[in-house]
Amino acid sequence: MDRKQHWEQVYRQKPDETLSWFQPRPEISLDLIHAAGLRKTEALIDVGGGASRLVDQLQAEGFTDLTVLDIAEQALIAARTRLGNSASQVHWIAADVTAWQPGRSYRLWHDRAVFHFLTDPAERAAYRKNLQAALTPGGTAIIASFAPDGPERCSGLPVQRYSPGTLAAELGPGFRLITHRNEAHNTPTGKVQQFQYSVFEYLNLKMKAIT
Repeated sequence: MDRKQHWEQVYRQKPDETLSWFQPRPEISLDLIHAAGLRKTEALIDVGGGASRLVDQLQAEGFTDLTVLDIAEQALIAARTRLGNSASQVHWIAADVTAWQPGRSYRLWHDRAVFHFLTDPAERAAYRKNLQAALTPGGTAIIASFAPDGPERCSGLPVQRYSPGTLAAELGPGFRLITHRNEAHNTPTGKVQQFQYSVFEYLNLKMKAIT
């Protein structure tokens, strides 16, 4: 089973509120997005957003340029159904972030728990390429992953755990680590998973070198 089939099956088999990563309100993500100083008309993309409630909260706060990307169409269907008529105001992209080609720029890139599934270096390189292509210079990337003391697997798949430092090293010198937060995430079944959230500024070193 390939990666897309895996995630489509996950969202077909279980309601999203029973999945281990479910958050009724993504508090840390919202706090970090607020701290980034994004204007509500600026573009934000939630990578791996799936059926997350983040888009609901951002819409309720008045953000008007929201994109949700996920490999699983079933997850996006669940989110669109939940939002009802307001779903038409969101850009929905069903794609694997490592194969996707950004068609526009974003001021903020949010990823809670996609990057840590990329255990192949070639996939991580493809992710970085698209991250750099999508972010505007000076833009913000918020990337959350399992922390070093977090789970080694999720949804039956292996993951790559990160500290803020190792994640910064993986992204490379084009990204400056601004801040980070830790989270003890309580799953719907009562388990605790250790996450780290790292916030980066995209420096776009190539453009600076040319200019």
